Amino acid sequence: MKSFILTVSCKSTRGIVAAISSYLAEKGCNIIDSSQFDDLDTGRFFMRVSFISEEGLSGSAISADFAAVAAPFEMEYDFHDSESRMKVL
Repeated sequence: MKSFILTVSCKSTRGIVAAISSYLAEKGCNIIDSSQFDDLDTGRFFMRVSFISEEGLSGSAISADFAAVAAPFEMEYDFHDSESRMKVL
């Protein structure tokens, strides 16, 4: 099974976690780890979700329709293949 990571940031509001988890469930994904944080000083919400594609979908197939979920919340988001090493300096 292929595993991925989704990172999200946006203005903090109700329904973000539900929208993300519903979307991933509809795509046949199983969330294996989720961390979230509300910065009360800035009003920003941050989330990192690790998940597995139980249907063997590629990252591009999983992220293809996510813009429709992100738009109402004005999310900044990125999907990462958890097996790909990120370049860090």
